[in-house]
Formats: sequence, C-alpha cells, structure tokens
Amino acid sequence: MKLVIIKKWYLNSILLIIMVLVVLMFFSWKFDFDWQVNSTGYFIRDEFPPLVFLPKCELGPRITANASVLLETKSGMVIYTKNSELRRAPASTTKMMTAIVALEKGRLNQEIKVSRLAAGTPGSSIYLRSGERLTLKQLLTGMMLQSGNDGSIAVAEGVAGSMDDFVKLMNLKAKEIGALKTNFRNPHGLRAPSHYTTALDLALIARYGLSNPHFARLVKQRQAVLEWIEGRAGKVEIKNTNRLLWYLEGADGVKTGTTNEAGKCLVASATRYGKQFIAVVLNSPDRWGDCARLLEYGFQGFTTVKIANQQESVGQLPVINGAQATVELYPRVDLTAEVRKGEEKLIIRKISIFSPELTAPVRVGQVLGKIGYEYQGQFVAGVDLIAKKPIRRLRRWFWW
Repeated sequence: MKLVIIKKWYLNSILLIIMVLVVLMFFSWKFDFDWQVNSTGYFIRDEFPPLVFLPKCELGPRITANASVLLETKSGMVIYTKNSELRRAPASTTKMMTAIVALEKGRLNQEIKVSRLAAGTPGSSIYLRSGERLTLKQLLTGMMLQSGNDGSIAVAEGVAGSMDDFVKLMNLKAKEIGALKTNFRNPHGLRAPSHYTTALDLALIARYGLSNPHFARLVKQRQAVLEWIEGRAGKVEIKNTNRLLWYLEGADGVKTGTTNEAGKCLVASATRYGKQFIAVVLNSPDRWGDCARLLEYGFQGFTTVKIANQQESVGQLPVINGAQATVELYPRVDLTAEVRKGEEKLIIRKISIFSPELTAPVRVGQVLGKIGYEYQGQFVAGVDLIAKKPIRRLRRWFWW
C-alpha cells in the first residue's frame, strides 16, 4: 500500500511539472513571437514608437545570424525580422548610443584629459595614455571608426564626469528613442552583467543616430587622422572597421561589434536614390554577407509609396465666422509605405475629416482629421491633418 502511494505522488509531480512547462512555453510563444507568425496582414507594434511590420516579414534572404532585422529609415517600416526581439549582448554596437549621448550633451571642440581608467581599458583601442588631451571630436572618431574602448571611457568621463553618470544618460536616451528592451552598463560594450539589447532596438538607435548630421558624417568615414592636443606628437591614421563601406554601393554606416559573448555583430546602413535601409545582424558567422544580402533585398525587392507630403495640402474645410472662408489641411509629417514591388496598388490612401466645417478661431497645429492607408481592408498607419495657419474670428458689430 505504501508503494502505491509513493507511485501516485511521483506521477502527480511529473504531471504537474509537464503542465507548468506547457503553460510557460505557450506564454513565451504568445508574447514574444506572435508577430513572427506568417501573416497576410501588417502587424503594428503599439509601444512607443509605433512600428509597422511588413506582412510575411519573417520571409527573406538566407541569413546566418542568430538575430537580425531590416528597417527602412524614413517610414520606420520593418521589412525583415529574425528573432529581432531576442535579448543579445551588443558588443561595440553599444558605441552608437555613446556617440549619440556625447553629441547631444557635449561639445565637439571640448578638450578631454585621458584618465588612468580610460587608458587601461582592455580590448580594441586607439592606444590612449593617461594624461593625454584630445578633443571630443577626435575621441568620437577613434571610438566609432577603430572601435576604441579606451576612447569610449574618455568620452563618457569627459561629457558626464564619470562612466556611471554617462551610462545613466545612455539608458534614459534608449527609453526616449523607444529601445525598450535595452540596458547598458558601460559605454563600450565589453561583457557586463545585464548589458543587453535586441536587433530591433539597435535598428531604432541607429535610425535615431543617423538623423543627426554629425553622427551620419562620422559613421560613413572610411578613414581619418587623429590629432592630439597634448601628449603625443604627429598624427595617427585610422581605418573604419566596417568593411561594407568599401564594397557595398551606397554604404554609409554604422558600427561593428565583436566579443566572445556577442559573437560577430554589425549594424549597417546604405542609401540609394534617396532611400536608406538599416540592417542589423547579431552573432553572425557571416556578418558582411548577411548585411549585404539584407540591404540588397530591401533595395531590389521593395518600392516606396508616398501617402502624404507635409508640404502639400490634401483638401480644405469651410470656416464659419472666420477671417478666411476656408482652412487648408496639411499632414503633420510625411507618410510613406514600403511595399513589395508589384503590390503598390494594394495600398489605398484614406482621408478622414473629423467635422464637415469649423467655427473660428482655428489654431496652428489644430488637428482636423487623419490621412493614412489601408492594405486589403486593414488600416495600417496614419498621421494627423492639421492647420498650418491661424484663422481669427471675425468681430461683428450690431447697432439698434
């Protein structure tokens, strides 16, 4: 009898463990990978910033990377994904955020003295020595082109006073950009507990960085010359670690990264005919080939449909009791959609006006409607229609 009781307890325990594992697997799939399911419609990520994932974005070229993503810069549309929200070590792609914060918080002509901590930083280096002085511009150049870990510490200390205070700024900026699954512990990307990101977050960070002209000019340089203010005579020539800048048409960024934990990583961008794509590959045995294939896939397989131009009125509304009889409706920002070639006619522009007429006054920036687009009956994305000029109320005088 005792033996039977033990067996029942043992079997019940096994069944309970199996049930718990099944539930955990279901929720993991449900919340992390739902959007990767082969779909005929667009997937919209509602978290800031809202992102539009192309239908069947899990289909594309053969990619060897553990995680990857392809994003069109202007529209922010995600063209291809592979484990794009899987948490990964970022290695030196971290330095994109270091450069962003430094450019926004520091001054390019600011003189920075190299500390012992900076000079002693292991890994890739621009061979700084304690006590030397360089401008922030020179340090950023060495950090982004030659991936100098020592330069990143010098930048952090020079801009924020300490590495820890600078890292706080990095994490605040990540949340502001919408890189919600990213956490930094240092400015260079060497292995550290809880230092992680995702391919999608890195694409968002790169997209934000490339909107800054100083950042964009910095990351597209193939080579540069470093000069010291104090501590070293002469000049040092350095080359960008991003090989795609030499052989991929239109390549203009962004950053390499390599550690034992992260593997070989690359955030790459290219621009052709006014259109720019960002490709991210993490832990890739063939990072150059992977990014080149992704970028070519974007340029060769997709076309841009212009939905709205912020400089062009899309209509008028009558204004009651106003100094002007009508108000022009303008998109708040440009709106474009990336679609597979041959599917352009599936994108249908839609305009929604909140009211058939207005009563003065009308304020600048007042939201009057929305313009967007549909794909096979699904509303995908839209932007506000606003007034760009104020319209005052007419004063009427009556005498009896």
